Amino acid sequence: MGIEEGSAEARASLASANRIVVKIGTNTIMRNEDSPQRLCGARAEAVRGFEGGIDVEYLHRAAAQIAELARAGKQVIVVTSGAIGMGALELGLSRRVTELRMRQACAAIGQIALMDEYRRAFGVFGLTPAQLLVTRDAWDNRSAYLNLRASVEALLEQGAVPVFNENDVVSTAEIGNAFGDNDQLSAYIASKVDAEVLLILSDIDALYDADPKSDPAARPIPYVRELTAEILASAGGAGSEFSTGGMATKLKAVAIARDAGCKVVIADGRERRVIARVLAGEAIGTLFDAVHALKNRQRWIKNSRPQGSISVDQGALAAIKAKKSLLPRGIVGVEGRFGRGDVVLVAGADRETGAAKVVTSLSSDELERVIGRTSAELEAILGAGAPKVVARPEETVFLEE
Repeated sequence: MGIEEGSAEARASLASANRIVVKIGTNTIMRNEDSPQRLCGARAEAVRGFEGGIDVEYLHRAAAQIAELARAGKQVIVVTSGAIGMGALELGLSRRVTELRMRQACAAIGQIALMDEYRRAFGVFGLTPAQLLVTRDAWDNRSAYLNLRASVEALLEQGAVPVFNENDVVSTAEIGNAFGDNDQLSAYIASKVDAEVLLILSDIDALYDADPKSDPAARPIPYVRELTAEILASAGGAGSEFSTGGMATKLKAVAIARDAGCKVVIADGRERRVIARVLAGEAIGTLFDAVHALKNRQRWIKNSRPQGSISVDQGALAAIKAKKSLLPRGIVGVEGRFGRGDVVLVAGADRETGAAKVVTSLSSDELERVIGRTSAELEAILGAGAPKVVARPEETVFLEE
């Protein structure tokens, strides 16, 4: 299954990481029967009678560990869940919120309470949190992608701790700008900022060789070197009442982060001093090694949503696999509306071979006019200065890479 029993060397390398992304899941940050705490003043009134709420004591313990890393010269970025769950509890809702408008309302209410608790907890240890609410659009638009990256770098230079969450008030699957879960959001962030380690903390403590919920003999896997199809197929479904992420989403996150050369650890967020211990090299959870890294622009192309698709013949597909340019002569079909510079999907005409993502130098309208034509004919059809290729090798990324 691409699994090795363990790697002390890989674990030890975590201690040398300088830039770390820590994702804290809903079921980790929310209060439960095993995490009693005392609240005072207005916050006590706000959560009185609710089954849960933010676990303030847990957040303080996490902040203490992040402060230790900061004092050691490390840069930490946090990806937090909990806004929808917190908002639901503030409204007295006891079941998972599924209706879109209510999820948006809960997020709007809960995000304020969530960041207030972060500000209080981090302030105790001299840390300054910075809220960043994002949608998938921030990744798909190259300019927005670079601007967000620059903002994060500026915050880290000032010693602040960026705290990311998906902007659930405006981010929805219906309009196609949602990440779907914060596991994948954390991986995109780790990839974007060239983090060396992504630590995913939730109530899932490791990858197992079988489903531990149904198989009492299931054993945790401490180290994974390669993400094989068998490993990806072994993952189950989504999480519990207020969370969306199960092992399947976590493995998708691992794949995204590994493209950036980022190691990923999945661990139980309630394990004692889990952040500090994982980064000290202790064998906690599952470590997914990173054995290769795509260049930053290649990662952007691969992780962007395609704005349309291009069907090509087998000759064109073979050419781009051989690191040659995609030419109009090999195109047999165009779907969707897109402009020059957009990311589009390229696949064989049978839709079963390929596929790749490319940055197209021609719009969908232009491509429809030059299907099957040679490069020498493009200027006569599209005008002087028209590009002679559809996509260059450096603007092409195959999805299996």
